[in-house]
Amino acid sequence: MDSLVTAAIASKEHKLAFLHVNYGQRTEKRELKAFNDIAVDFGVTQKLVVDITYLSQIGGSSLTDKSIEVDNADLNFEGIPASYVPFRNANMLSIAVSWAEIIGAEKIYIGAVEEDSSGYPDCRKVFYDAFNKTIELGTKPNTNIRIETPIIDMKKHEIIKLGAELNVPFELSWSCYKNEDIACGECDSCALRLRGFQLAGIDDPIVYTKRPIF
Repeated sequence: MDSLVTAAIASKEHKLAFLHVNYGQRTEKRELKAFNDIAVDFGVTQKLVVDITYLSQIGGSSLTDKSIEVDNADLNFEGIPASYVPFRNANMLSIAVSWAEIIGAEKIYIGAVEEDSSGYPDCRKVFYDAFNKTIELGTKPNTNIRIETPIIDMKKHEIIKLGAELNVPFELSWSCYKNEDIACGECDSCALRLRGFQLAGIDDPIVYTKRPIF
């Protein structure tokens, strides 16, 4: 959902190219469907789908290791959750930078949100500032690529309100960590999404097996 709204923001100033990464996550097929559906909706034809299933071989996350249970949401939890995929965003950004160099892109937009950073260290603004420095040092001298995080300081309900203003197709997005058919409504990602829609006063258009009130 965050990536969807970020794509809409980017589309106001840029021609879009979409990157999707399969990393062995539980909902890999459903996320890929959402990616393709959203690309059609935005009219994006320049797409790249990359498989980095070595992250599931490395393990250590409930998203990639089925022996680790996906916890039910605890929105007051402080610490690194079991769903954290070690250094995932750095792996994805490295791929994005390589592709950007080839296609001549100057901006890489990612839907990172600082609200999630208490659990995910690679969602913090300081991480992206450091990665931009890495790009500067690790690419060709004439390369001018920068990561943009336009929603990083926003709360979920603010992101949803902005998405509604931009008329994004929320019904095409997928957030659930557990299921590929009907969203569970119980995992952290579902809970953050549902609470955001409730605070925004907007009905979430996707179907849930459970739809708790937060």
